[in-house]
Amino acid sequence: MSALTRGESREPLPVPAALVRPTAAELPGRLVPPAFLVLLAVALAAPGLLTAGADPLTADPLNALAAPGAGHWFGTDHLGRDVLARVVYGARHSISIGVAATGLAVTLGVLLGLAAGLSPKWLDEALARSFDVLSTLPELLLALLVVAITGPGTGNVIFAIAVAQIPNYARVIRAQTFVVRRSGYVEQAVTFGRSRLAITARHILPNVLGPIPVLATIGIGQAVIAGSGLSFLGMGPQPPAAEWGAMLSEARNYLRVAWWEAFFPGLAITLTVACLTVVGRRLQRRFEGRTP
Repeated sequence: MSALTRGESREPLPVPAALVRPTAAELPGRLVPPAFLVLLAVALAAPGLLTAGADPLTADPLNALAAPGAGHWFGTDHLGRDVLARVVYGARHSISIGVAATGLAVTLGVLLGLAAGLSPKWLDEALARSFDVLSTLPELLLALLVVAITGPGTGNVIFAIAVAQIPNYARVIRAQTFVVRRSGYVEQAVTFGRSRLAITARHILPNVLGPIPVLATIGIGQAVIAGSGLSFLGMGPQPPAAEWGAMLSEARNYLRVAWWEAFFPGLAITLTVACLTVVGRRLQRRFEGRTP
């Protein structure tokens, strides 16, 4: 007699993740991050659409420290420059630093991770211990140390942040390489006499890159924070360039009389990092096959 005939209950079959509909309470969390990232893309590609043609570098001392209003939606700074225009145009500097640093870190991390995973044991151990040592240091502190050696400047800030992020990607690629190099299709390619370079390029590398888009999405947000922190300390783009961290540095002396000068660039950093993290975590859940 079957279980249904005996009246025994069965656990319900799992519903595929693609069929799970978000509740009304979950909709803002689903829609706001992508919508903000689209708005950020518009700010990068065509900032004039969001600023009504306002120039982020044009000073108006007679209108300095004006509160947010119809003429200046985010107010003006201590030199009379439009804060909205500076926040929008500042996205180019801040996001460019984050994307460039993450791209460089991914490239070097993948190469070093592959080298560790495919090298003899003594070299693998040396590289792995180096990754572990660098991972114990806070990224911002390590980046600050590199900038102290190389000097200030946008290029040096990008390099410093990349150096701080390399271990995150190298350790993942190294672990993935150990798994892939023992797979059946790699062993078959070795049997067929394929060269080591061909096996690495055609069979190992494409199959170890799966987690990288997820890590890079989150890494861009971390790089934006690090870049803004270094710019706040005067290591990044120099005034009068509109960069979020540099804007916070200039505004710190006017917090009591013009809160908006620091609030809006700080809000831009917070929203950018939060939205990138949310999207990255969602990609991670999809990659792992969990319900988004």
